Amino acid sequence: MRVTQACIGRFHHFHLARQLENFGLLDRIYSGYPKFKLKDEKGISSSRIHTFPWLHAPYMAKNKFSLLNYEALDDAWRLADQLTFDSYVAKKLKNPTILIALSGSAVKSGNINQNLGGRWICDRGSSHIEFQNSLLEEEYSLWGIKYRSNSPKIMERECIEYELSDFITVPSKFVYDSFIQKGVPESKLVKIPYGANLARFSKKSEPDENEFSVLWVGNVSIRKGFLYALDAFQKLKFKNKRFTVIGNIEENVKSKLKSYNLTNVYFKGTVSNELLADYYSSHHVFVLPSIEEGLAMVQGEALACGCPVIATANTGSEDLFDDGHEGFRVPIRDSTAILNSFEKMLDTPEIRKEMSNKALEKVKVLGGWDTYGAQYKQFLSKL
Repeated sequence: MRVTQACIGRFHHFHLARQLENFGLLDRIYSGYPKFKLKDEKGISSSRIHTFPWLHAPYMAKNKFSLLNYEALDDAWRLADQLTFDSYVAKKLKNPTILIALSGSAVKSGNINQNLGGRWICDRGSSHIEFQNSLLEEEYSLWGIKYRSNSPKIMERECIEYELSDFITVPSKFVYDSFIQKGVPESKLVKIPYGANLARFSKKSEPDENEFSVLWVGNVSIRKGFLYALDAFQKLKFKNKRFTVIGNIEENVKSKLKSYNLTNVYFKGTVSNELLADYYSSHHVFVLPSIEEGLAMVQGEALACGCPVIATANTGSEDLFDDGHEGFRVPIRDSTAILNSFEKMLDTPEIRKEMSNKALEKVKVLGGWDTYGAQYKQFLSKL
């Protein structure tokens, strides 16, 4: 039985499609992206790529240009996008297949495929949607900011998928554990960590030993815990320190920055991928104290450049490095733990240097997309 993929966007699904095509397992992949936007997806036969962009493309354009940004309209549009894409895929299913569908996009098509005698795999990139919603709602509340929850209809739809699908694939232990906490049986969950193309990341230089430099790469947001990292940096008693911040700043964070001392904090905005290796290599530590996400591969990029990582388990870090070896794992919402990690590296430079060397070794065993594909193939072979 061959595989059909359904992913309303792109995400990691085209990496998986390339792997399945290589194994001779891919029948087709459906996407909400316009066909011309997928021309750069090499390694997949064009005849296997089918698109239904009529609601998704304008929805993405609306978000990109901040047009008609009303919550009720956005929720209704997003739900309609999911429903019509699901119906489109469902109509195309004539024979049993193994349907790998991004969560939120396959209630109808998944059920029809099961009725045909096929299997339905719900693929979820972040934590259980109810777990995610509660955690982020709580976090935003701590900062006095209203969190825009997922609409009840969207959450209900996704939870139906969790219940009815044959299996749920997830990318990290953190995501896996969130499903267990919400009562999903362990027998239904399959953890397959994402791969990454780390070949373009390598150590380019050594950090300046006359200073202590901290690096941030990613959205500067409440969800990623930026303000905890900033608080720890602010409290670090070391004169020659530097915090380089790469990424777009969330509006909610901008309003909070006014109450912080931003001396020695440098906001670089967006930086091209070609330059990231130089930034990772020239900094003493990379920090990512996220409250919630699936598996942040920026950690792998940092390790590939010999830059130790300070991160929470909620970044998927347990699937990327070992605490105390290539970096430090800290609890969420704990700027003191981040500060203590900074101080350990400052007080004992040999520990940081050893972590840097171990990071370079760790990358040799971190799987790329070929490993991800091989693990997915092994899972499929058991169905």
